[in-house]
Amino acid sequence: MQDAGVGQAPGRCCFEDTGVGKSSIVCRFVQDHFDHNISPTIGASFMTKTVPCGNELHKFLIWDTAGQERFHSLAPMYYRGSAAAVIVYDITKQDSFYTLKKWVKELKEHGPENIVMAIAGNKCDLSDIREVPLKDAKEYAESIGAIVVETSAKNAINIEELFQGISRQIPPLDPHENGNNGGIKIGKPSTQAGPRCC
Repeated sequence: MQDAGVGQAPGRCCFEDTGVGKSSIVCRFVQDHFDHNISPTIGASFMTKTVPCGNELHKFLIWDTAGQERFHSLAPMYYRGSAAAVIVYDITKQDSFYTLKKWVKELKEHGPENIVMAIAGNKCDLSDIREVPLKDAKEYAESIGAIVVETSAKNAINIEELFQGISRQIPPLDPHENGNNGGIKIGKPSTQAGPRCC
């Protein structure tokens, strides 16, 4: 059995319509914390977390990009070269599901060819005021080959499952690449030799 390697590269992106809970998902995943008064992301923030996946350790390097339209033009610098993208919508807001489809279209047109896409329907703790049926999200995810999970950052529902699902979709690199012992490197490759970095 090989030693578990840890990826060295940034690059998982999260996208959202503003206010759907993307930053809360990242905060819950990385810090196991929920803030009712979290401020909107300005530009982008960056967080990391290393998690076990089978016999390996996977290092998630997460760019949490702003959802506001005025920051839309900045998004490509974060998703180019990323191994995966989490696109978030609010299950209580049908409009956010339409916006999600625009992000998917952009990623398919301008993102990395083999990017893993995960769709997170957040705020599943508010299912009594649901506007987006899970069936619709599943059908759409299947049509684009994406992972789909309903989450609640507030109640810590399916957050770990979302990122574990992404880990399972990303193929391991050659064990000899950059001496990484079979670990998965996630994200934006640099043009320099050695470990990938931003």
